[in-house]
Amino acid sequence: MNKDNIILIGMPGAGKSTVGVVLAKKLGYAFMDSDLLIQSKEGRLLHEIISERGVEGFWKIEETVNASIETHRCVIATGGSAVYGDKAMRHFKQVGSLIYLKLSCAAIADRLGDLNERGVTLREGQGLPELYTERVPLYEKYADFTVDCEVLSIREIVEQIANKVM
Repeated sequence: MNKDNIILIGMPGAGKSTVGVVLAKKLGYAFMDSDLLIQSKEGRLLHEIISERGVEGFWKIEETVNASIETHRCVIATGGSAVYGDKAMRHFKQVGSLIYLKLSCAAIADRLGDLNERGVTLREGQGLPELYTERVPLYEKYADFTVDCEVLSIREIVEQIANKVM
Protein backbone atom coordinates (compact mmCIF):
# COMPACT_ATOMS: atom_id res chain seq x y z
CA MET A 1 0.00 0.00 0.00
CA ASN A 2 1.33 3.43 -0.94
CA LYS A 3 1.99 5.96 1.81
CA ASP A 4 2.03 8.92 -0.56
CA ASN A 5 -0.88 10.91 0.89
CA ILE A 6 -0.71 13.77 3.37
CA ILE A 7 -3.52 13.81 5.92
CA LEU A 8 -4.14 17.00 7.90
CA ILE A 9 -5.69 16.69 11.36
CA GLY A 10 -6.55 19.29 13.98
CA MET A 11 -9.31 21.32 15.55
CA PRO A 12 -12.05 22.93 13.47
CA GLY A 13 -10.77 26.31 12.34
CA ALA A 14 -7.09 25.27 12.45
CA GLY A 15 -6.80 25.81 8.69
CA LYS A 16 -6.75 22.22 7.41
CA SER A 17 -8.75 22.94 4.24
CA THR A 18 -7.00 26.24 3.48
CA VAL A 19 -3.52 24.81 4.06
CA GLY A 20 -4.50 21.63 2.22
CA VAL A 21 -5.43 23.39 -1.02
CA VAL A 22 -2.22 25.46 -1.06
CA LEU A 23 -0.07 22.44 -0.14
CA ALA A 24 -1.67 20.30 -2.85
CA LYS A 25 -0.94 22.97 -5.47
CA LYS A 26 2.66 23.29 -4.30
CA LEU A 27 3.27 19.52 -4.42
CA GLY A 28 1.22 18.80 -7.54
CA TYR A 29 -1.11 16.58 -5.48
CA ALA A 30 -4.89 16.25 -5.59
CA PHE A 31 -6.89 17.75 -2.71
CA MET A 32 -9.78 16.18 -0.81
CA ASP A 33 -11.86 17.59 2.04
CA SER A 34 -13.33 14.65 3.96
CA ASP A 35 -16.19 16.80 5.34
CA LEU A 36 -17.28 17.59 1.76
CA LEU A 37 -16.99 13.90 0.88
CA ILE A 38 -19.27 13.02 3.83
CA GLN A 39 -21.80 15.67 2.75
CA SER A 40 -21.71 14.38 -0.83
CA LYS A 41 -22.18 10.72 0.19
CA GLU A 42 -24.94 11.57 2.67
CA GLY A 43 -26.68 14.21 0.52
CA ARG A 44 -26.94 16.66 3.43
CA LEU A 45 -24.90 19.23 5.32
CA LEU A 46 -22.82 18.19 8.33
CA HIS A 47 -25.05 19.99 10.84
CA GLU A 48 -28.11 18.29 9.30
CA ILE A 49 -26.48 14.86 9.71
CA ILE A 50 -25.60 15.70 13.33
CA SER A 51 -29.19 16.90 14.02
CA GLU A 52 -30.69 13.74 12.51
CA ARG A 53 -28.19 11.11 13.71
CA GLY A 54 -26.70 12.70 16.82
CA VAL A 55 -23.00 13.19 17.52
CA GLU A 56 -22.16 9.48 17.82
CA GLY A 57 -24.18 8.67 14.67
CA PHE A 58 -22.24 11.31 12.77
CA TRP A 59 -18.92 9.90 14.03
CA LYS A 60 -19.87 6.44 12.72
CA ILE A 61 -20.61 7.87 9.28
CA GLU A 62 -17.40 9.92 9.37
CA GLU A 63 -15.33 6.87 10.33
CA THR A 64 -16.85 4.72 7.58
CA VAL A 65 -16.28 7.37 4.90
CA ASN A 66 -12.72 8.15 6.06
CA ALA A 67 -11.75 4.46 6.30
CA SER A 68 -12.92 3.96 2.70
CA ILE A 69 -10.79 6.73 1.14
CA GLU A 70 -8.45 5.18 -1.43
CA THR A 71 -6.31 7.76 -3.16
CA HIS A 72 -2.71 8.48 -4.09
CA ARG A 73 -0.67 11.68 -4.04
CA CYS A 74 -3.49 13.51 -2.32
CA VAL A 75 -3.68 16.03 0.50
CA ILE A 76 -6.67 15.12 2.67
CA ALA A 77 -8.16 17.68 5.05
CA THR A 78 -10.11 15.78 7.70
CA GLY A 79 -12.91 16.98 9.92
CA GLY A 80 -11.86 17.90 13.45
CA SER A 81 -13.64 14.84 14.86
CA ALA A 82 -11.94 12.33 12.52
CA VAL A 83 -9.63 11.30 15.39
CA TYR A 84 -12.58 9.64 17.17
CA GLY A 85 -12.63 6.95 14.47
CA ASP A 86 -9.81 4.55 15.33
CA LYS A 87 -10.42 2.38 12.24
CA ALA A 88 -10.20 5.43 9.98
CA MET A 89 -7.08 6.75 11.72
CA ARG A 90 -5.35 3.37 11.37
CA HIS A 91 -6.28 3.43 7.66
CA PHE A 92 -4.85 6.94 7.28
CA LYS A 93 -1.60 5.81 8.98
CA GLN A 94 -1.27 3.08 6.33
CA VAL A 95 -1.83 5.38 3.35
CA GLY A 96 -0.04 8.57 4.35
CA SER A 97 1.61 10.94 6.78
CA LEU A 98 -0.59 12.54 9.42
CA ILE A 99 0.18 16.17 10.18
CA TYR A 100 -1.39 17.89 13.19
CA LEU A 101 -2.04 21.59 12.62
CA LYS A 102 -1.80 22.87 16.20
CA LEU A 103 -3.45 26.09 17.33
CA SER A 104 -4.32 27.37 20.80
CA CYS A 105 -7.88 27.15 22.10
CA ALA A 106 -8.10 30.98 22.11
CA ALA A 107 -7.07 31.19 18.44
CA ILE A 108 -9.60 28.48 17.52
CA ALA A 109 -12.36 30.37 19.37
CA ASP A 110 -11.49 33.56 17.47
CA ARG A 111 -11.74 31.78 14.12
CA LEU A 112 -14.81 29.60 14.64
CA GLY A 113 -17.80 31.73 15.49
CA ASP A 114 -20.98 29.63 15.82
CA LEU A 115 -19.88 26.04 16.51
CA ASN A 116 -23.21 24.45 15.57
CA GLU A 117 -23.29 26.23 12.21
CA ARG A 118 -19.78 24.92 11.49
CA GLY A 119 -20.93 21.33 12.11
CA VAL A 120 -18.70 20.94 15.17
CA THR A 121 -19.65 17.82 17.12
CA LEU A 122 -20.23 18.83 20.73
CA ARG A 123 -21.72 16.54 23.35
CA GLU A 124 -24.51 17.84 25.60
CA GLY A 125 -23.13 20.59 27.84
CA GLN A 126 -19.72 20.58 26.18
CA GLY A 127 -18.04 23.84 25.19
CA LEU A 128 -14.98 24.60 23.10
CA PRO A 129 -12.46 24.46 26.02
CA GLU A 130 -13.67 20.96 27.00
CA LEU A 131 -13.67 19.82 23.38
CA TYR A 132 -10.13 21.17 22.90
CA THR A 133 -8.87 19.39 26.04
CA GLU A 134 -10.49 16.13 24.91
CA ARG A 135 -9.16 16.18 21.34
CA VAL A 136 -5.58 17.48 21.64
CA PRO A 137 -4.24 14.18 23.10
CA LEU A 138 -5.85 12.31 20.19
CA TYR A 139 -4.26 14.61 17.60
CA GLU A 140 -0.90 14.16 19.32
CA LYS A 141 -1.37 10.37 19.46
CA TYR A 142 -1.99 9.98 15.73
CA ALA A 143 0.26 12.72 14.31
CA ASP A 144 3.47 11.76 12.54
CA PHE A 145 4.49 15.35 13.16
CA THR A 146 3.01 18.61 14.43
CA VAL A 147 3.14 22.11 12.98
CA ASP A 148 2.53 24.85 15.53
CA CYS A 149 0.44 27.27 13.45
CA GLU A 150 -0.02 29.98 16.10
CA VAL A 151 2.27 32.60 14.53
CA LEU A 152 2.83 31.17 11.04
CA SER A 153 1.35 32.34 7.75
CA ILE A 154 -0.31 29.85 5.39
CA ARG A 155 2.83 29.94 3.22
CA GLU A 156 5.08 29.18 6.21
CA ILE A 157 2.88 26.26 7.31
CA VAL A 158 2.90 24.84 3.77
CA GLU A 159 6.72 25.20 3.60
CA GLN A 160 7.17 23.37 6.92
CA ILE A 161 4.98 20.48 5.78
CA ALA A 162 6.55 20.29 2.29
CA ASN A 163 10.05 20.22 3.83
CA LYS A 164 9.04 17.33 6.13
CA VAL A 165 7.36 15.15 3.53
CA MET A 166 9.62 15.68 0.52
